[in-house]
This record gives sequence, C-alpha cells and structure tokens, in this order.
Amino acid sequence: MSAALPSFDDIRDAAARIAPHATLTPVMRSDALDAMVGAQLHFKCENLQRGGAFKFRGACNAVWSLTDEEAARGVVTHSSGNHGNALAIAAATRGIAAHVVVPEGAVRAKLDAIEQAGAILHRCAPTIAAREAKAAEIQHATGAVMVHPYADTRVMAGQGTAVLELMQQCEGLDALMTPIGGGGLSAGCSIAAHGIRPTLAIYGAEPEGAADAALSLVHGARIDPFTPHTICDGLRALIGESNLDALRTHHVDIITVSDEETITAMRQLWQALKLVVEVSSATVFAAVLKQREHFAGKRLGLVLTGGNVDLDALPW
Repeated sequence: MSAALPSFDDIRDAAARIAPHATLTPVMRSDALDAMVGAQLHFKCENLQRGGAFKFRGACNAVWSLTDEEAARGVVTHSSGNHGNALAIAAATRGIAAHVVVPEGAVRAKLDAIEQAGAILHRCAPTIAAREAKAAEIQHATGAVMVHPYADTRVMAGQGTAVLELMQQCEGLDALMTPIGGGGLSAGCSIAAHGIRPTLAIYGAEPEGAADAALSLVHGARIDPFTPHTICDGLRALIGESNLDALRTHHVDIITVSDEETITAMRQLWQALKLVVEVSSATVFAAVLKQREHFAGKRLGLVLTGGNVDLDALPW
C-alpha cells in the first residue's frame, strides 16, 4: 500500500488543524526506569490521547482535511482497533458517518470502543487482503472516503504531530523511538523530527513475530505476503510502501523484541509510571532494555502509543 509522504510543512499544518480537538499529551519520567537502563527516558504518553492512542491525531487530520462535499459521504477504514476507534471519534467531531472494517479475533475492548464512538462495524476474515477488499466494497457502495490506517498522507502528517510536541516539551534529545506496525507513526515522526533536527538518531521497535519492516530493509524490498505472529495486536499490519521509503530515507534503525521481552517491559511500565500502557506500546521500552549499553547516558524520547487494554486478558 503506497501514499505520498507528507512534508514537514504538512505536519505543521496538521498540528494547527487538530489543535481544537486533540489532547496535548504529557511527557513522563521515572527515576526507577532511568536507573534500570542508565539513560534519561522521556515517555510521550499518547495512551492519554483521545481514544486512548496516538491514532486520533492522524484520523482527526484526515477528517478535517476533507471538503464539505467529501465529508458528507462519510469515511471508511479497516482496523484491528485503535485507528478504527480514532476515526469514529474524529468523524463524530464533524458529525459524519464512519464505517470500520474489523478482522475476526480483534480485541473485544477495542471493538466495544469503536461501537460506542458511533461507527458502523463490518467484519471480515483476519487477513490484510480481506480487510482491504471489504473496505473497498463499502467505499464503492457508500461513496465514503477511504482513510487508510497508515498509507495515507493526511494520517502520516497527523501522527507526526506527536513528535512536534515531544521535541518542544523535551529539548536536547539524543534519540527518538516509536513502535513500528504499518509505519504511519514512524514515517510521520521521522519527517517531523528531522524537520526540526536533521541529525537526530531515530529508532523503531518491532515485534520479532511481525518484523516485516526490519526484513524489508535487510532485503532491500518490501516483504509481501507476510503472516505476523505476535501478541502485539496493534503492530501486525504490513509496512506500507511509502512508509518503508521513509524508514530508509531517515535511516531508522529497527530493534526487534520478543513477545516475552515486551510483556516484561509492559509490566515494568505499569509499575513505574502508574499508567495503563498496551502491549504494542511497550516494545519501545523493551528495545531499550535489550540494548541498554547502546543507549547508556543518552536522552531518549519514547512514544507510548496507546493504552487500550482488555483488562480481562492481561498478558500476565
């Protein structure tokens, strides 16, 4: 899936566009976690964003970028949870319809949140091909505007606003790290970060069982098809073509982590920060723990992407 990459100006425009609707999320610190890794960790708490995840930024920018004529037809997407929830909430801020295609087996708590936000749910088989096909079918039937979870210029621009905020809140960072799934967040944040400081080191954390981005960079071409096997439900999407280009252009260094390492990191984040952080978000801290010697003494910005957890199915 491919889309034009946003410019730094696109991301700044998105920040202004979503400002009336999005939450300016805090950056949190923990002396205990700093001591554990020997570095200064600055956690951008997007788990406290509207809808419980960074996804609201991109969805909101997409919805408010539409002309009145486009908006009247509504929006459609496919999502395992957070993007669908975000699009439903964003659509409600403009009073338009939202259709969300959800794969069988998605986290129940996330599906409940999408419905509560007012979206119309459409179910499909748990494959990327099935999701894309069902979304196209709905788009054809309703005329709704497709807002892809990550291969959408407007969405990437919106996601990049998280790092605009982070770098204003924390000056002098040595490095930035985000989780990597479809790549919308990592693409937008890389463009934003290097728009402010071109020499900033950028990292991505990816589950070993869904390491298609890391493999694609090694092989020099996008790995497709790819079947993920990871507890990190928010990071199972195949990396987008343009998103992969952004990783190459901005020299994003990917660190892969096991589900066991991620679950351990998730528990430590809950304990130290007193925050509900979902497992996909914990990959960034798991990556720092795994390579603590590499990050020793550095000031790191880590994006905690979401906090939408099924409390009846915690991984410990």
